[in-house]
Amino acid sequence: MTTTAERAAPAPPARGSLVAGLLRLARPKQWVKNVLVFAAPGAAGVLDNPGDLAATLVAFAAFCLAASGTYYLNDAADVEADRHHPTKRFRPVASGAVPVAVARVAGVGLIVAAIALSFVTGSWHLPAVVAGYVALTTTYTIWLKHIAVVDLAAVAAGFVIRAVAGAAATDVEVSDWFLIVACFGSLFMVAGKRSAELEESVGSVSTRAVLGEYSAGFLVQVRMLACGVTTVAYVLWAFERAGGGGEFPWYELSILPFVLALLRYALRLDRGAGGAPEEVVLGDRTLQVIGLVWIITFGLGVYTGKLT
Repeated sequence: MTTTAERAAPAPPARGSLVAGLLRLARPKQWVKNVLVFAAPGAAGVLDNPGDLAATLVAFAAFCLAASGTYYLNDAADVEADRHHPTKRFRPVASGAVPVAVARVAGVGLIVAAIALSFVTGSWHLPAVVAGYVALTTTYTIWLKHIAVVDLAAVAAGFVIRAVAGAAATDVEVSDWFLIVACFGSLFMVAGKRSAELEESVGSVSTRAVLGEYSAGFLVQVRMLACGVTTVAYVLWAFERAGGGGEFPWYELSILPFVLALLRYALRLDRGAGGAPEEVVLGDRTLQVIGLVWIITFGLGVYTGKLT
């Protein structure tokens, strides 16, 4: 005879739906963020070296595994809050497509695989950076996301760690200006993400309580500050790099598409986008073209400078 408790318990997900849920939970779209691992090796001009390119690809793969693992753990930890969110309730764990226990075990497995893969580079630097990223995201999930302003810095730090990972994998030096651009550029995006989340909450902050600490005006101020510092730091970095470059002012010219990209992204934020930075980038063809122009211009500065 079936008991009331047995009738109330949700049926276990079918194998096919479980696999599909695990794939959705990994959030492959967000792997585009891990392209940042190519930033430092690209700026250093070592990606034409097969060994350095292979090490950077390992770093990219390791961060894809680590990021997906932390998504698994984060969604398992936030399952109750997500079930009360208008869109997050459809996530695999919140909807019941992936059991909480399975998400936790799979998340730990992916993180272990990410750190193990990092050792392929033959150095402890990349595994240490990956482990630091996991520690940061875990601390964020448990504690830091509940502290206003600190939560912005923690999410921005996740982007910066990705940028540093490329340097750790290839053993290239990271300049001070590179770090400043990475730090404040990341803060610019994170403040935009919080602005979009605040607008979507429409006065209800039950699913992310820290939003109640922010106002739209404050987040606009953060975005303006971060955008301004990013622009100034990049300009100074470009002129510093130009001192050791070729005869043509590629670095100086790269300032224009860089600033245009920031302004285009700021426009999207002002129009209410930004809740998912990767969707803004992947969904804006104009921003993609400007970004490509910047990559070509900056790349020409790097590699023509190597020839002189």
